[in-house]
Amino acid sequence: MPINRRKRRSARTRPRAAAVASVMMGTLLVSGCGPAESDNTLTWYINPDDGGQAAIAERCTQESGGAYSIETSLLPSDAASQREQLARRLAAGDSSLDIMSLDPPFIPELAEPGFLAPVPDDVAERTTENVVEGALAGATWKDELVTVPFWANTQILWYRESVAEAAGLDMTQPVTWDQIIEAAASQEKTLGVQGAQAESMTVWINALIESAGGSIVTDPEATADEIELGLVSEAGTEAARIISTIGEEGLGGPGLATQDENNSMISFQGDSGSFMVNYPFVWPATNAAVDAGTLDAALIDDIGWAIYPQVAEGEEAAPPLGGIDLGVGAESDNPALAYEAIECIVSVENQAEYFITNGNPPSNTEAYEDPRIEETFPMAETIRESLEQSAPRPQTPFYNEVSTGLQQTWAPPASVDPETTPENSAEFITAVLRGEQLL
Repeated sequence: MPINRRKRRSARTRPRAAAVASVMMGTLLVSGCGPAESDNTLTWYINPDDGGQAAIAERCTQESGGAYSIETSLLPSDAASQREQLARRLAAGDSSLDIMSLDPPFIPELAEPGFLAPVPDDVAERTTENVVEGALAGATWKDELVTVPFWANTQILWYRESVAEAAGLDMTQPVTWDQIIEAAASQEKTLGVQGAQAESMTVWINALIESAGGSIVTDPEATADEIELGLVSEAGTEAARIISTIGEEGLGGPGLATQDENNSMISFQGDSGSFMVNYPFVWPATNAAVDAGTLDAALIDDIGWAIYPQVAEGEEAAPPLGGIDLGVGAESDNPALAYEAIECIVSVENQAEYFITNGNPPSNTEAYEDPRIEETFPMAETIRESLEQSAPRPQTPFYNEVSTGLQQTWAPPASVDPETTPENSAEFITAVLRGEQLL
């Protein structure tokens, strides 16, 4: 069935052997329940949360009336280890991988060699209605829906209202990176960004380049020898300029080179806070700190939120897209039951409940109509709007090589040079993909 999504480019197919070879070697350790023990027992490999996925599994099991039973098995906390373990088991033909919670950037690597069971047309039709475009794009490979969107995530612009007012910024209108850089500098405050050599750096680079109208990978389906990168471009130069400016002028604070999402939140909550790009977890975390007495209650009234900053004034930003999609292993003994269970898992009601209890935003816009969501997350409409504008990270079977290469050449921010960094990083990543250099 046709699905609305961002325009994709045609290229070539990657051999199965190449996909298997790209998976890092390591010891497979999965905690939680073991493989399915009966014909209608499904194993759902979940990423760590606050118990929300296990609660959904129990609910759906009860609602199935005995048609199936869902057991959960816990994956590691970091996405890279999740990718490694699942890819190795899929490559080995593990039949226990009935349902998997997958980070969108790794989906092409698993879909290309045929590790994922096809999504039935009727399931695709029912589970993609009212789903935000960014989440659909992240769940798609070669114009086919290969996983089912579950929850989505995005960064929004958090700001201290007192700082924005003092700097004369009208936050009812979209703002640019240059505007918030100037505002923070004029008020002698710091900007909350993630400058560590980690996945968060790839997220930042990608959002800047996509917001400037470019793409890190311009031909997602190309082979390793023929892949083309869009780093050497006006968009790449603008991304480097923004990162370099924040780094060289010390606007990210003294700890910018090691700053992740949590560190930038802590800085934003302090006296030097001004503007910050970060995920929705900031709101419940800040409220919890106020309730615990570690932060002043007045801070809550000083926090505002808006859409991710624009790179060029008047050109819509492309905020980061994260979240989780659900896939079914190609060797699962129960693919039909697995997709039946997935339909229950991603129901509007379950997505809304998961947001309220675990803080992970729905990919389905209908879920935002639950009145409890706005009570818990008053910025829910901004989150939904951000997801509508969001763009996924580079969709390529070689995502691990691309992302790691970016992290090694664009960090720390103070070392980024708009004149040389985009070209140097493109040359390095290309050499890695051709086997001429190692990560």
